[in-house]
Amino acid sequence: MSTAVGAAGPLMRVRDLVKHFPITRGIIIQRKIGAVRAVDGVSLEIERGETLGIVGETGCGKSTTAKLMMRLLDATAGEIDFEGIDITRVKGARLKAIRREVQMIFQDPYSSLNPRKTVGSIIGEPFAIHRLMREKGERKREVQRLMETVGLNPEHYNRYPHEFSGGQRQRIGVARALALNPKLLIADEPVSALDVSIQAQVLNLLRDLQRRLGLTVVFIAHDLSVVRHMCDRVAVMYLGKIVEIGPNDALYAFPRHPYTGALLAAVPVADPSLHGSERHPLGGDVPSPANPPSGCRFHTRCPKAQALCSTQEPALEDKGSGTLVACHYPLSREEVAEMGVRSAR
Repeated sequence: MSTAVGAAGPLMRVRDLVKHFPITRGIIIQRKIGAVRAVDGVSLEIERGETLGIVGETGCGKSTTAKLMMRLLDATAGEIDFEGIDITRVKGARLKAIRREVQMIFQDPYSSLNPRKTVGSIIGEPFAIHRLMREKGERKREVQRLMETVGLNPEHYNRYPHEFSGGQRQRIGVARALALNPKLLIADEPVSALDVSIQAQVLNLLRDLQRRLGLTVVFIAHDLSVVRHMCDRVAVMYLGKIVEIGPNDALYAFPRHPYTGALLAAVPVADPSLHGSERHPLGGDVPSPANPPSGCRFHTRCPKAQALCSTQEPALEDKGSGTLVACHYPLSREEVAEMGVRSAR
């Protein structure tokens, strides 16, 4: 993990970020009847040189947050400050210039690569879009250098995506993302579509590149064991909101939010006897983001919920354990240990 975190202040600040997708009715004349609150008031800072993990169940808003940071989606409200510029308001040439600095590795290496283009063309496409290295020989040399950097054979420059394995295809995606020397790299569940035997190779590649190139990385995943291996800080999302955020060591040693504790308790281990004698699986289903619960959004599934939780939304604040947590009744060390989170003992 990086040791240069915070050297010159945050690279990106996200303030009160909101993304609502309208629900409409009608074919010819459509009228809005509601909204899916995919992201509903997210605030965080991304320090230079760090790897920030964003975790949560499917549908919690992780990928939508990433697309908003990339400006692949327009925010409903809020600000995304990148090096002093609110990128939610920029357009045209200024937006294109900012996109050189923020690149993404997509989740599915099978659908994110154009099957009609060669690997050399795919990796070199950013140079064409931004009108860099117009001389073909220079561009080819740079693409082959990138291929070698991510562990691909430069001689395979003219091959097509179908001639590569899933892990190799994701390496192609990594090389494409690195082509413009971005300051911020967003990895949206980059190994979830890969075989388990290949995942570790890609993760180790990303970790090595982050260290060697001094990249700032936002790493999105639902696997907490992967996030622990990769990240300096972790933000836990639930139903469009951050419920806990803090340094890796503090969050894994003593999770304060009941949702974070339940996620950690559910991580499989080779020897279950190392955990508590009782398991406390997270019950119930995630409520609909089109009609989220009032107050704390987790109260419908929380074993500690009381009347206050259903009426008042908790603020994200320091509870004295090194993380910021949005909970009226945060977990104690005894409760965390009882849930079977070994590191809290």
